[in-house]
Amino acid sequence: MQRNLIAASAALLLAAAGGSALADGYGRGMPVDYTGMPATTTMGASAAPKTVGGAPMYPSKDIVDNAVNSKDHTTLVAAVKAAGLVDTLKSAGPFTVFAPTNSAFAMLPAGTVDTLLKPENKGTLTTVLTYHVVPGRWDAMALTEAIKAGGGKATLKTASGGTLTASMRGNDVIVSDAKGGSAMVTTSDVYQSNGVIHVVDHVLLPG
Repeated sequence: MQRNLIAASAALLLAAAGGSALADGYGRGMPVDYTGMPATTTMGASAAPKTVGGAPMYPSKDIVDNAVNSKDHTTLVAAVKAAGLVDTLKSAGPFTVFAPTNSAFAMLPAGTVDTLLKPENKGTLTTVLTYHVVPGRWDAMALTEAIKAGGGKATLKTASGGTLTASMRGNDVIVSDAKGGSAMVTTSDVYQSNGVIHVVDHVLLPG
């Protein structure tokens, strides 16, 4: 039951150099060459904002102001509010957030999400949410270069004090947790004014 509660709270979370990297191609085998990005880009973000959950994600807005418009992250937004992390994720940062979508919640036991949103579980919720937040702006190029430099793995220190491990599986970037679970980046480089979001397909559990 404890693991289920941790899994539920994890699911509520909402993670360099030039050359080739993987962006929206994560999970679909489509490499993107960043050397051809237009001169108008800012921190790697193109002039046209990416769309997540049916809404444009504007690089001029912060993580929270963009997330509230994504229909794929409604539970995430509720969790961030319940954990009291709104002000943190609206601050200067920068932060990298590995963010499971609502579709990941279907894997969780019934009722656990509601349980973790209760005030008495705020501590556990906060710990697991911050496990998905990495200080700094780890975009696709930074991640892939770090993985290469690390001989196939890159260790990322999270805001909760834990660690995540990034690696490649073919053309996919995989983020592994302390429990041996893993998530694949399905949409990368969703730039924010105070960081970057990578959408992932599974929740991540701290040790």
